[in-house]
Amino acid sequence: MPHMQTQPFSELTPDAVLDALDSIGLRGDGRLLALNSYENRVYQAGMDEGPPLIAKFYRPARWSDAEILEEHAFVATLAEREIPVVPAQVINGHTLHMFNGFRFSVFTRHGGRAPELDNRDTLEWMGRFIGRIHAVGALETYRHRPALDIESFGVEPSAYLLAHDFIPAELAEVYRGVVAQALDGVRRCYERSGAVKKLRLHGDCHVGNVLWTDAGPHFVDFDDSRMGPAIQDLWMLLSGERADMTRQFSDLMAGYEDFYDFDPRELHLVEALRTLRLIHYAAWIARRWDDPAFTAAFPWFNTQRYWQDRILELREQIALMDEPPLLI
Repeated sequence: MPHMQTQPFSELTPDAVLDALDSIGLRGDGRLLALNSYENRVYQAGMDEGPPLIAKFYRPARWSDAEILEEHAFVATLAEREIPVVPAQVINGHTLHMFNGFRFSVFTRHGGRAPELDNRDTLEWMGRFIGRIHAVGALETYRHRPALDIESFGVEPSAYLLAHDFIPAELAEVYRGVVAQALDGVRRCYERSGAVKKLRLHGDCHVGNVLWTDAGPHFVDFDDSRMGPAIQDLWMLLSGERADMTRQFSDLMAGYEDFYDFDPRELHLVEALRTLRLIHYAAWIARRWDDPAFTAAFPWFNTQRYWQDRILELREQIALMDEPPLLI
């Protein structure tokens, strides 16, 4: 993903949001609430008629129209199978709309709270639905969206950070050496796992993208959906010591394997995927550093302390990747 200009979001004023909705026949009542989102811009908009809607304006140049529509189609298929996801609404025959250079989609508003991951029943319930998502995800492949791989999540992001001088000069060579060692560890993990199957994923299945109600979970924000191993949608729900993660994973599997078979070789990838996420996350912030929302939200980024912590984090991951995988 090349460095991209992010300033066009500065033109997305409240009036522009309301005008965009009006352009597809959705008359707002003037109430507009900006929701917590950095990658895109997401608003809850009150309507003259009916309940409020959620409008999502896509970051320019991140995804092509084909990549966005492919995600929409996947989520729509999940919804058709009564899996609790939130698909883009079809309005005037389309799910993706354009207004004054901004691409946007509209979604039904769904409330909820964060799931209690220390509850075994909650984990089993979530496991069932993730298993159902993967059963559908395995039926077809993405033709336009990329895959989660070492090159795009590790090699290229770390090279970007070094090439654009985000790392303090006195730490650059240390980071270069540590990240190279970490990526070697990632490659060894992939070698141990073998040729595991890739399928269409949620891609960013952490607790912040699950809304819990008394009726169970709703999985939201498939913006990072891509091809990858099933474990990508599971490992971010694990936390704590090794014994804690083993129990949590067992609870997830109690529901998951009712609908989809898990390949235990993928457990070799848990710490490798965590390592790639750490590298990719730092580069994600760096690429958007000209977006005022990022400089306000991440004031500690690009400080010496920040990069010292990242180097320490990667060193810890190097050790963890050499440990045996979780047992199931």
